[in-house]
Amino acid sequence: MNSYPQKLYTGGVDKATHRGQYLTELPLSPLYLKQYLLFLKDKKDKKNLNTKTAVKNGIALLIVILTINQPISAAAYNPSIEAYKLYAHMMVGSDKQYRCLVELWDRESHWNPKANNPKSSAYGIPQLLKMKSTNPYRQIELGLKYITKRYGNSCVALARHKRVGHY
Repeated sequence: MNSYPQKLYTGGVDKATHRGQYLTELPLSPLYLKQYLLFLKDKKDKKNLNTKTAVKNGIALLIVILTINQPISAAAYNPSIEAYKLYAHMMVGSDKQYRCLVELWDRESHWNPKANNPKSSAYGIPQLLKMKSTNPYRQIELGLKYITKRYGNSCVALARHKRVGHY
């Protein structure tokens, strides 16, 4: 008896399922511009199109392409930061409090466990003063303990940060 009667799909995987596909593909805008400029050159040669018109058309096309073409973000994906955020989410529990915490610590350290404030002794993900721990998970625990003791929750701490620039 065949426990898996469906036929196995052996076709290729579509590009939409691949992360970072846009970083590896070449932008097509320069190709269109080159083709258009070659077309104008051929048209000029054939019909004696004046140079000013060709240049104006080329510049207009270039402006359109540059305003429509969206820049591609090549921000690096850091799995460690995602692990820190997951740990913090498990510690906080509430989605609302987690979102406030993410915004707060994005503002403070961008979740960098080695973030150092040159103006004070603040260090680590939560930017606590006199932080001695280099372990990011311990930093998260200490940061949450501080927030809970001082503000009650991360949304109140975030509101203070927005008001005065620190928490």
